[in-house]
Amino acid sequence: MLVAIQFLAPHLFQASLPNRLQDGLTLSLSVLFESLPFVILGVLLSIVVQVWLPDGLIERILPRRGWARRAVLSLLGMLIPVCECGNVPFARGLMMRGLGPAEALTFLIAAPIVNPIVILTTQAAFGWDGGILIARIVGGYLVANLIGWVYSRHPAPEKMLTERFRLTCDVVVHEAGSPTRRSLAQFLVELRAVMPALIVGSALAGAVQVIVPRDVLLAIGSNPLLSVVAMIALAISVAICSNVDAFFALSFASTFSPGAIVAFLLVGPLVDVKMMALLRTTFTVRTLAGIVGIVILFGFALGIGVNVLV
Repeated sequence: MLVAIQFLAPHLFQASLPNRLQDGLTLSLSVLFESLPFVILGVLLSIVVQVWLPDGLIERILPRRGWARRAVLSLLGMLIPVCECGNVPFARGLMMRGLGPAEALTFLIAAPIVNPIVILTTQAAFGWDGGILIARIVGGYLVANLIGWVYSRHPAPEKMLTERFRLTCDVVVHEAGSPTRRSLAQFLVELRAVMPALIVGSALAGAVQVIVPRDVLLAIGSNPLLSVVAMIALAISVAICSNVDAFFALSFASTFSPGAIVAFLLVGPLVDVKMMALLRTTFTVRTLAGIVGIVILFGFALGIGVNVLV
C-alpha cells in the first residue's frame, strides 16, 4: 500500500520512499521467487503420495519390533513429502490403523526434517558449507527417535491423547471423484495452505532485516550463545513451512552463527506456534509440553555443538 501511494499520489509524502523499505521489498521478493519452484514441486509430490499410492502400502512395509518400527517411521517422511501441516492428519490416520502414539510422534517429529523437499531446499540454500545440512538431517532423526523412545515407555499411552481424539476422531474422508479430479482439488488445497505461509515468511525475512537495527543483529548474531537462543525464539514465533524455511534462514546467515541457523531449522518445523496448535488437536497439554521441552533443549544443545565444532 505504501509503495502504491508513493507512485500514485506522491504529493501525500514530503519525502521519497525510504531506502530501508526498498531494501525490505528486495529481500522479500528474492526469498519468494527463490523458494516458489520448490514449493510447487513439493505440492506435486505430495499429490502423488496422497492420491496415487495404493492404500495400505505403507503399513505393510513396517517391521513389528517397536524400536525398528520407530526407526523406519522416522524415515517415512522421505516417502511422504508434505510439510508439517500435512503430516498431522496422516499421523492421526496411522494411529487409527493401530500405531501407538509414540510411533506416530516419531514420524511427526522426523518427517518435516527428512522430507526430500526440505533436504533439497536446505542444500540449495546452504550447500555443504558449515555442516548445516548434515546437522539438520542427523539432528532431526535423533530427536525424533529420542522422543519416540521416551514416550514408548509411557505406562498409559492412551492418556497421551486428548479425549476428543479418542472418542470422536473419524476416518479421513477422501475427495470424491476420479484420481485426476482429486489431484487437481488437492493441488488447490495444498497451494492455498502453503502460499500464505510462504508470502508471510518472505515478508518477515525482509522486514526483520530492515526494521531491526543492523548493529543489534550483528551483536546478537555474533554471540555463539545468544544467537542460538534468538533463532530458537524466532523459529517458534514465525511458523514458516519447513519446505521453505531454509530460504528464510539464509537471510540471517551473514549475521548469525551456523549453530543458530541449525537450531532455527530444527526447532521451527517441529514446535512452532502453528505446529503446536495442530498437535494440540491430538495430544494432551502435558504431552505437548514434554515434546516442546525436549525439542528446544535438543535444538539448543545441537546449535552450541555446531558452533563449537565450526
